[in-house]
Order: sequence, then structure tokens, then C-alpha cells
Amino acid sequence: MLQPKKTKFRRSQKGKMRNVTKRGSQISFGSFGIKGLEQHWITGRQIEAARQAITRYMKREGQVWITIFPDKPITKKPAEVRMGKGKGAPEGFVAPVSPGRILFEIDGVSREVAEEALRLGAQKLPIKTKFVVRRDYTEN
Repeated sequence: MLQPKKTKFRRSQKGKMRNVTKRGSQISFGSFGIKGLEQHWITGRQIEAARQAITRYMKREGQVWITIFPDKPITKKPAEVRMGKGKGAPEGFVAPVSPGRILFEIDGVSREVAEEALRLGAQKLPIKTKFVVRRDYTEN
């Protein structure tokens, strides 16, 4: 499961996701990708499930890039615990995604295979996504 090797602080504040993504909104590695259209926290498990679905459909041809990383610690208090007594223990890590962010990129396969692979991967994610193609892409 994806998580950072080391963090500066064990717990973090929730924060706010207010705007559309400025960085990471263009395809930079592959020819095809999926772009998030909503804001949400995506867990390491969800990212891994999407990656497996994409690579399985591509039959391990081509290349896959994951452009998000879960580096935000999320805490949770145990069940049936009274209010107060501090913040809960870290439970896992999430990647905050705001609208316009490229989540996955692939290359080395045809457009039809890429579209279906990314569609299957997008089903594993909790947000609406959109299939995008690199600007300078030309069919060979």
C-alpha cells in the first residue's frame, strides 16, 4: 500500500480544498490519462486498486504513471470513545485531489485499449473522472 517512508509530523489538520488544480493539470509523461472532476481524498488502497485494474487490462504492455501520492495522514478515534482526550491515532494516508488533477497516465498502447483500461481504473476511484489525450498526440 502506498504511504510515505517518513513524515515530519504524525498527525495533520484536515485543511481545505478550495480551488481548481493549477499544478498537475496537464499530461506530462504519457499520451493518455484520467483527470479528476471532483474534490475528494483518495486513499492508497484506492490508488493501488485502480493501478492493478489498469495494468491487468493492458496485459502489462505499455507504461503506467501514477501522478498522485497519499502523503496526508488521517486519524480516527476508536469506536465508542467519549469526546475530548486528544486527537485519534493515525489510521492511513490519503491524497487530496481537487478538480482538474491528472491521476493516472499511460503510454505504449492504442487509444482503444487506453480508454478501456482507464475506464476500468476510474471505476475503483470515489470521484468522477474524464479521459484525456495529450495535446500533441497523433495516431500512428
